[in-house]
Amino acid sequence: VQLQASGGGLVQAGGSLRLSCAASGRTFSNYEWGWFRQAPGKEREFVARIRWSGGSTFYGDSVKGRFTISRDNAKNTVYLQMNSLKPEDTAVYYCVARFALDTSYKYWGQGTLVTVSS
Repeated sequence: VQLQASGGGLVQAGGSLRLSCAASGRTFSNYEWGWFRQAPGKEREFVARIRWSGGSTFYGDSVKGRFTISRDNAKNTVYLQMNSLKPEDTAVYYCVARFALDTSYKYWGQGTLVTVSS
């Protein structure tokens, strides 16, 4: 499985960005996808996840109500729509994936930098 994240950039506080994660390498009907982020000097933080089948979602407390994770099955792509961005959202965002029965995310993308200016 290969993951290619894109869409990061510089945005002012209150603005929006949409991250994309294109997946390749196999079929994904029994996979779970997610996003993590890591800010400079901080620990990695869970952001959101989505089940490929059914589309159920779950969010970290710090982004709940502002971020939305979604998927396009036909394009094998997962998205993270980020609204009402805050400076504390500044981080490298990583797209991840795991088989439904695995206990951890085995596949990681290269990361895309999001910078939110105040």
